Amino acid sequence: MRRQLVPEMLDVLPPGDPRARASRADLRRINALMFNARIAASLIRAHATWPPRDLVDLGCGDGIGALRLARALGPVEGAPRLVLLDMQPVVTEATRQALGGLGWRVEVAASDAGRWLAAQSDRVDLIVANLFLHHFEGAELRGLLDTLAHRARHVVATEPLRTPLSYLAARAVGAIGANAVTRHDAPASVRAGFHGAELSRLWPGKVGFEGRRGPFTHGFAARGLRHDA
Repeated sequence: MRRQLVPEMLDVLPPGDPRARASRADLRRINALMFNARIAASLIRAHATWPPRDLVDLGCGDGIGALRLARALGPVEGAPRLVLLDMQPVVTEATRQALGGLGWRVEVAASDAGRWLAAQSDRVDLIVANLFLHHFEGAELRGLLDTLAHRARHVVATEPLRTPLSYLAARAVGAIGANAVTRHDAPASVRAGFHGAELSRLWPGKVGFEGRRGPFTHGFAARGLRHDA
């Protein structure tokens, strides 16, 4: 399948719109079925330093993905910083408290990812992205990856796997009760997803892993530039 970026409805709906809230609930179930938290945790253990001094979750949404990842990795000591970053974060106090109970010092930031990273004085130990990178293409995607390589020591991403099987599964999300927004966005996400070494070819540093993880997930793990600096 040729990669094709298709606008997703959830990206333009106001966060409080009932359709958006229902679609975020759908995404929580879809992420669970994709085992993305477990996949990201395994990539982090294999290709990054754990625990990090700080971790940034790009496109965090409601923060439940970050919470599932934190639970998969286990409690941390020393109160490392966890930044939940999104243009429209909708993180509840219950989610913040649950992350705090696992040892994290949580910050929620409403900002564009590239702008926020460029404003940081120090590099981030670990950046994670779940179903985020597929929203970009061409020069914008290359520029984002270049920013991540310069601003992070390690990057781990879980993205839609662009295969006919994934597309068929995405077309069938109505079977789990997904609403109209999710029924549109799920196949659009797969069409914009990744396959093979597409991210590696754009990454300016060392790539530890890129490829299929599970039936529907494309995994990516890489080191930033000047990793040992």
